[in-house]
Amino acid sequence: MTRHGKNCTAGAVYTYHEKKKDTAASGYGTQSIRLGKDAIKDFDCCCLSLQPCQDPVVTPDGYLYEKQAILEYILHQKTDIAKKMKAYEKQKQALRNNNQLESKSEERQKVEKFKSSENSIVSKPINPFTSGEKLQHSELTSQSSTGESSTPGSASSSSQSLPSFWIPSLTPEAKPTLLKKPSKAVLCPMSGRPIKMSDLIPVRFTPLDASLDRVALLNRQERYVCAVTRDALGNSVPCAVLRPSGAVVTQECVEKLIKKDMVDPVSGDQLADRDIIPLQRGGTGFAASGVDLRAKEARPVMQA
Repeated sequence: MTRHGKNCTAGAVYTYHEKKKDTAASGYGTQSIRLGKDAIKDFDCCCLSLQPCQDPVVTPDGYLYEKQAILEYILHQKTDIAKKMKAYEKQKQALRNNNQLESKSEERQKVEKFKSSENSIVSKPINPFTSGEKLQHSELTSQSSTGESSTPGSASSSSQSLPSFWIPSLTPEAKPTLLKKPSKAVLCPMSGRPIKMSDLIPVRFTPLDASLDRVALLNRQERYVCAVTRDALGNSVPCAVLRPSGAVVTQECVEKLIKKDMVDPVSGDQLADRDIIPLQRGGTGFAASGVDLRAKEARPVMQA
């Protein structure tokens, strides 16, 4: 702790710097920090492996992936969905069997109840010389006797049906959680939208120096340039991918040159609006980069 935290008589004000330092040292409360450029991936790195892409592909939403990494992810998700669907079908079959057993038991209880009611019926000869008052008196006495005999049994049965937490034999058991039907669509790990293998578009970056090999190219800070204007690409430069050729160009080139004719300058194909895919770029450490660079860590909170 700071000197002010140990000895509060050192000053009249508990400053924000001292409070922030004491909060970080105590281990309690939510701590937030702004990420720098070193904590953000570059624009040419895979969103899964966070490494520079060797065989890059891009989704229709503009997220860049290594082809092998995203294909392994899709296959893993499909396997996981198949396991969840199998467990759901097994649960569905078990519920169907339980419903059939319950319906059979209800029918059996109805039959038993009907048999018991039929066996309790005793045919007695009617004496025409007995008065109706005597018959009513005998019926009332029989009903009161049966009611007195049935009340303790019903009370005991109700007491047995009630759960008791202090008796092990009557402790209520927790019911198993029901599984929901899983979705068969594979979701993109970044955007959360459905993704297919056929939606992946190959990307071709234009290297700054074609004579350099891949290892020497990765060691340079500026590795790739625009396929049309030859401007250097980076996290601070908005880029776009052209679907027919897979070429990466700057957004300025798209606005000033490509959108006039809507023709791919590399392949010569006609372009539509969906064929120009803005590439999601990394952060630069500046507030105007368009990326949320604030990270929060939730920790235990001291309450009075």
